[in-house]
Amino acid sequence: MLNVALKEAVLRLVLPLVQTPGQYIGGELNAVCKDHRQLRGKLCLAFPDVYAIGMSCHGLQVLYAIMNGLDDWCCERAFAPGVDMESLLREHCLPLYSLESFTPLVAFDVVGFTLQHELCCSNVLTMLDLGGIPLRSEQRTMEHPLVIAGGPCAANPEPMSRFIDLFVIGDGEEMLPRVCEEWVRLKASDMERGEALAAMARLPHVYVPSCYEAEYAAGRFLGLRPKQAGLPEVIEPAVVADLDAVPLPTRPVVPYVECVQDRIAIEIMRGCPWRCRFCQSTTLKRPLRFRRIETILEAARESYQNTGHNEISLLSLSTSDYPRFDELLAQLQAAFRPIGVAISVPSLRINEQLRTMGLQLGTDRHSGLTVAPEAARDELRQRIGKNIRNEDLFEGCRQAFAAGFHRVKLYFMCGLPGEQPEDLDAIIELAEAISELGRQVSGRLATVVANVSNFVPKPQTPFQWRAMQTREYFHEAHARLRRRRRLRSVQVKCHDVEASLLEGVLARGDRRLGLAIESAWRQGARFDSWTDHFRPSLWWDALAQEQIDVAQILHSPALPQDRLPWDHIGVRQGRAYLQREGMRE
Repeated sequence: MLNVALKEAVLRLVLPLVQTPGQYIGGELNAVCKDHRQLRGKLCLAFPDVYAIGMSCHGLQVLYAIMNGLDDWCCERAFAPGVDMESLLREHCLPLYSLESFTPLVAFDVVGFTLQHELCCSNVLTMLDLGGIPLRSEQRTMEHPLVIAGGPCAANPEPMSRFIDLFVIGDGEEMLPRVCEEWVRLKASDMERGEALAAMARLPHVYVPSCYEAEYAAGRFLGLRPKQAGLPEVIEPAVVADLDAVPLPTRPVVPYVECVQDRIAIEIMRGCPWRCRFCQSTTLKRPLRFRRIETILEAARESYQNTGHNEISLLSLSTSDYPRFDELLAQLQAAFRPIGVAISVPSLRINEQLRTMGLQLGTDRHSGLTVAPEAARDELRQRIGKNIRNEDLFEGCRQAFAAGFHRVKLYFMCGLPGEQPEDLDAIIELAEAISELGRQVSGRLATVVANVSNFVPKPQTPFQWRAMQTREYFHEAHARLRRRRRLRSVQVKCHDVEASLLEGVLARGDRRLGLAIESAWRQGARFDSWTDHFRPSLWWDALAQEQIDVAQILHSPALPQDRLPWDHIGVRQGRAYLQREGMRE
């Protein structure tokens, strides 16, 4: 049910003055609008980044389709407003609203955040505040929405536990409807909010921070314990057992404005068969599950008919490891190449299949190959569990160059456990060798972009007990890489050191970080993953003000027996597996 007055005010007072107003207007193809008067409950999916990024999130489209498939629920969307939009909304005392009906966030039963990365946390606070919802969970009543969150950052929910009522751990397809239904049932009773949250905490795969108490000694985190009997000490993740039975979103919302991913996205499998010791996604997404080729083809056909996109992207952590990948790719090419629809594979494993990938994909709207060696020397790769070979990488690049590709993007990390100076040198040597290979094959140097990120030992990985390298180390490593480069055809792009250090703090800290997050936000922290908005001094000042020991969080390795702030969040293999993997050399 459209809030006409709010929409008219936004159209008249705000949108003429903001950048890319199309991201704030709604009404896109396949957007779902329902009459609120005929519904049992209302959910708003809140993505704490700009529309162009949020609309590229496949998980958002999946949950949007599932919830709108329920006759008595609506699911609407809201995204973090740009700083110009935020300023104008505040100036005119207008709330942040959903795109479908211009309903203020505070008027929903449930508001659900997707926490894709740590540096989005300040945007969560912006959206709550602009939406009319008190920032802190303890300040809300039953008149306010239930604020829930899921996604990769739920691997350690503690830094955001002050602001989120409930975290859904693991896969959300089956748990999100259950959480929403249970909250609406409790809301219809005479319960106080604290009592209702305690009841929600008894659902499986759900973590309610207010129902757990943190223990400290001499300022050191000792662990969490349930406040009530019967609550689990470890919350196990939800797992969709039959991925093929979960419908794909075949009527995804088609954005008005250009987005990061303007294409059909189809998740062909979930999980990864490999055991890279640095990778959080590999751990969180297990076990390995597949969709049938027939399911994928039918979803691709329906999505094309319902959107008109001219590209289909096959999603997974390691797409080329799909068991019948060659057959799948051949059938998709046969069905879609005649009508001008390209097939893209964004996550290629460096193995024998890469050798023929360039020939299979062709160069329809593709001029570049993207792969992630992570490290450039075999010894370090073995240490981090990345069992790949440079000979497969070279042969894959050779075939790609022969097929017309002329650009290669390589992803590396620096600061990995056991890294030596020669590992950094090898990054440049490998990149330049691939560029030279391009000249051998096609007569000109290939453009090679070496993207180097700074290793953060993430929660729920075998490296979670390791220390992160220092600011000085990363700056010296980046300088060494740039000095070693000789070919102009090779570009070296290093991730911002301050952003990586903050990411480490927000990934590894405990719930005491909440006050610092709020303080940084009140001082103006916004869009911290965006270079042109990130102001690291706000964060370091806020952390110092709240007496957060950044060095302890980042640079002090933990002992196997130490309790970690995220130990109450379970993973499929369990803590013992992570410990065994983390301690072996």
